[in-house]
Parts: sequence; C-alpha cells; structure tokens
Amino acid sequence: MTNNEPTILLVEDDIELAQLIQEYLNANGFSLAIESDGALAEDRILSETPDLVILDLMLPGKDGMSICKSIRDEYSNPIIMLTASGESVDHILGLELGADDYLSKPIEPRILLAHIRAVLRRATAIPSPSQNLVQVGNITMDFSSRKVTVLDTVIDLTGPEYELLSILVEHRGNTLTRDELLNLWRGIDYDGQNRIVDITISQIRSKLATDNVSDKHIKTVRNKGYLLALEV
Repeated sequence: MTNNEPTILLVEDDIELAQLIQEYLNANGFSLAIESDGALAEDRILSETPDLVILDLMLPGKDGMSICKSIRDEYSNPIIMLTASGESVDHILGLELGADDYLSKPIEPRILLAHIRAVLRRATAIPSPSQNLVQVGNITMDFSSRKVTVLDTVIDLTGPEYELLSILVEHRGNTLTRDELLNLWRGIDYDGQNRIVDITISQIRSKLATDNVSDKHIKTVRNKGYLLALEV
C-alpha cells in the first residue's frame, strides 16, 4: 500500500460481506478498514477522518441514520449509505441527513467501486468558474474557500448541496432540466423517477432562506427544470 491510497472506513456488521468488499477495494487502490459495531463507528470516523465512509443502515449498537446525523456537522468527507431496504423513504431520509450516495443491497463490489470513484471525484473536483467569487442576487459564493453566504449569513451546506448549487451558480440565469443537472452533477441520466435533484434542491432552498423568509433564488420552471435567478 502507498500513502496516496484513499482511506475508507466501512461500517458493516456482515463480516463476510465486509471482508469481500475490503479485499476487492484494497486490490483496486484503496486502503479500507472495517468497523462492525455502530456504537464505536462515530468515534472512529471523527478521530480517523477517512476520505470516505461506507455506512450500513442496520447496525448493532447504533443505526446508520443516527450515525450519519450525529457526525455530519463535524465530518465533511463523503458518506455512502448501504441498506437491504428497498423503501424509498430510507433513501430520501439518508440524503436529507447528508449522505452523498445511497446503494441498496445486494451490491456488487464493482458497482460499489464505480460509485466510490464518482463520489470522490466530485468531492475533490476543483470548480472552474470564470471567477472565484460570484454574487447572484443575495447569494455570494466563494469557490476558492467553498464558502456560501446569503447577505451576511454563512450557509452550512453538505457536499452534495454545495456541488449542486455550484452548478446552478455557474449556469445562473439559465434553466437546467433534471437530466442536465444529473449529468453535470453525477454523470448519470435522469430516469424519470430519481428524486435526488428535487430533494437536494429542497434542502438548498431551506438553507438559503433567511429571516424565516422562503428562498426565491432557485425557481422551478414548470415542465422544464430549475433556474437560479439573477435577481430576487
């Protein structure tokens, strides 16, 4: 192993599955450690600060949703959640708590690898706007420091929220369809059912709202998509 290998902490109580994933990812250039106890996972994540956490939903000691919610304010690196549940409510809740991606079991290691690479690529991508500091309406976005403010209020965005808002800022004044947003954001096509864009837009709107006033920066263009307005 080299010091340049991205570090991953896999929180998974299925030891056979965890070891299979560990063997596969270690062979593909990642340094992966395993934690099987949810009660111990939070301290390990915050003390070791791995480049990425893979977090199972159902765990002994403390469930994955609770762990994600508890660490999100202090841990800013990507989180991928795994679950055996097919319920969309789990998917939505995981994203609302700050997960960067969400995969249902059973999961093929090569599929997981593709998602890991995509999430890490998005997290480390350097934005290339025409300028580092951009102001749109009441929003000021500093790409060099990844800092977003509305008027004088600093907005605390998760990684996915920041990435999606960055795309809207770079394309400000233009309507982007869900398909265009998904392609620019995650490199995938919209299948007509994936709600991740709508969920994340809703989260961004909630955070951009100041003084209990609904956010008016991001407009919904009926039957088309979303638009970051130049003026509010």
